[in-house]
Amino acid sequence: MNAAAPQPLDLDAIRAQFPILTQKARGKRLAYLDNAATTQKPEAMLQAIDHYYRTSNANVHRAVHELAERATLAYEGARDRIAAFLNAPREQIVFTRGTTESINLVARSYLQPRVQPGDEVLLTGMEHHSDIVPWQLAGAKTVAAPVDDRGALIFEEWLRLFSPRTRLVAVAQISNTLGTINPIADIVREAHARGVPVLVDGAQGIAHLPTDVRALDVDFYAFSAHKLYGPTGFGALYAKREHLEAMDPWQGGGDMIRTVAFSGSTWNEVPYKFEAGTPDMAGAVGCAAAIEWLDALGVERVAAHEHALLEYGTQRLQEVPGLRLIGTAPHKAGILSFVMDGAHPQDIGTILDLEGVAIRTGHHCTMPLMERFGVPATARASLAVYNGADDIDQLYAALMKVHKLFS
Repeated sequence: MNAAAPQPLDLDAIRAQFPILTQKARGKRLAYLDNAATTQKPEAMLQAIDHYYRTSNANVHRAVHELAERATLAYEGARDRIAAFLNAPREQIVFTRGTTESINLVARSYLQPRVQPGDEVLLTGMEHHSDIVPWQLAGAKTVAAPVDDRGALIFEEWLRLFSPRTRLVAVAQISNTLGTINPIADIVREAHARGVPVLVDGAQGIAHLPTDVRALDVDFYAFSAHKLYGPTGFGALYAKREHLEAMDPWQGGGDMIRTVAFSGSTWNEVPYKFEAGTPDMAGAVGCAAAIEWLDALGVERVAAHEHALLEYGTQRLQEVPGLRLIGTAPHKAGILSFVMDGAHPQDIGTILDLEGVAIRTGHHCTMPLMERFGVPATARASLAVYNGADDIDQLYAALMKVHKLFS
C-alpha cells in the first residue's frame, strides 16, 4: 500500500506567523523569493530569542547562580533538539557559526593533519565556494566530477575520479544554484566501500528534505540555522564520534579545556573541545525554536508544498520569451535559476525589485558552475514554505516587464 499523501499546508496561517511578510517592498506586495540566501523568521523563533534575553541571559557552564542554570539548560536543550531533528547522539553535535565554519573545522582539524602533497578531496562541479576553498587551504587538491546539461551529477564520472589519493568526499545535499538534489545515499555507499569518509553540505537541504544522519551513514553533516527559519550566525556540525575523538581542537580558549598549565593543557570531552569561548546561547535557542516550528509543520509536508510550487514556477517561467532555466535535473528542490536574452541578471534583479519581487543575482558562490554553463551569472528565485502561486505570478509579471524592456 502506498503511503498517504502529505496533508496540504494552510498558507495563510503560515504567512501570518512571519511579521516581515506583512510589509511592502518599493510600494508593492512583497514576494520574497531569496530563501536560498536566507529565510525569514517565524514569530515563535523571534519570541524564543526575546524570551531568552529577557529571562535567562547568562554565560553557560561556568556558574552556579540561577540565571546561569537557566541559560545552560536552554543551551544544552537546544543541542538535544537539534540532535533529535537529525537523529544524532547529542555529543556528536558541535555548535558553530554555520555551514562555512563547520566545513572549515573539518578541513583544519580532520583533513589538514592527514593530508600529504597530492592528496585529493573529491567534489562535484556544483559545490559552493565554502565546500571548495577550505580543502584547498588545508593543502588538498580539489577534484570535481562534472554535471550534465541539466545540472545533474554524472555519477559514473564521479566514480571514475576516485583514486588512491582520495582522502575525503564532500558534496552538497542540494545545489544552492541549480536546486539539484544529489544522491547522498549512493555517494556514501560508494565512498565507504573505498574507505573514504563523506562530508555533506546540508545548508540547502536541512529545511527542505527529511535528514537522518545515521540512516545516511554520513561522516560529517554541516548546516546553518538561518537557512531553516532560524537566526543568522549560528549552525552546527554533526560528526561521527570516532572522528571527533581523533580530531584536535582548532581554537583554544575557555570551555574547550579540561586543564591548563604553562607546561601544557588538556582538552574537554566532545563536543565541547571544539567550542572555545562564550557561545551564541541565543542563537542555539533560536535554532531549536525554528526546528520545533518546522518539525510541527512536518518536513515532508513542506517538501511536497515546495515541489508543487516548483513545478508551477517552472511552467510559468518557461512561458517568458527569451528565458532559459539553468538547472533542470529530474530530482530538484525549490530553486529556479535563469538567464534572459539581452538582460544581465543584475538588471533583472533591479527591475524585479521595483515590482516587489526579491530574488538573488550573481554567481551564487559557484563560479566554477557558472563557467560550466557558460554564463557570468544567473538570476535565482528560491522557494520556502511561505511562498505560494501568487509569488510565482508576481515574479512572472515582473519578468514580462523585463522582456518588454530588453526585447
